[in-house]
Amino acid sequence: MITVLLADDHPIVRSGLRALLGSIDGLTVIGDAAGGHEAVRQAVTHHPDVLVMDIQMPDLDGITATRQITRDAPQVAVLMLTMYHDDDSVFAAMRAGARGYLLKGAEQDEIVRAIRAVAAGEAIFGPGIAQRVLGFFSAPPPADVPFPQLTDRERDVLDLIAAGRPNGEISRRLGISPKTVANHISSIFTKLQVADRAEAIIRARDAGLGRSPE
Repeated sequence: MITVLLADDHPIVRSGLRALLGSIDGLTVIGDAAGGHEAVRQAVTHHPDVLVMDIQMPDLDGITATRQITRDAPQVAVLMLTMYHDDDSVFAAMRAGARGYLLKGAEQDEIVRAIRAVAAGEAIFGPGIAQRVLGFFSAPPPADVPFPQLTDRERDVLDLIAAGRPNGEISRRLGISPKTVANHISSIFTKLQVADRAEAIIRARDAGLGRSPE
């Protein structure tokens, strides 16, 4: 029996998934959460085999929650089920430790198959997401791009960090939420293997970032 925890801030989505999974032999839903903090708490407390997680939630986003669960309850397989299909969201979820990524609107059989796959230790992505992941790893970045391991948006954030801009200003300039800025910064630190903002600024300025005109 595969145990499943659901995390989504929309009650209709949670009830629909609960009804769907409850009708499938070999799957049982042991709880649900309307926010990221509750998802982390229940994952650590109940240790489900699979946590089906949305990205956008009001208190703690699904990517940050996934990162905490990967650290505190690594045996829980996180499957993202979300409407977000941009590269930043997909790769941020992967780096946080998600084992699968599906878009809302996926067929019921696809959701069930993905749950069983991640519970068995596999990585699985919806068709459009899989093509994007394969394309990302098969296309070498231009040689003259600093820090090619960063996404374009992460490089934009790093450029503004190197220019001495605070998170609030970065959020306004790039038109993204403060939480998204914080997620990008965490990912940048991990990829560059730096401990803090000051070290990231030094690395970025040495590479020529932080000199963008106003």
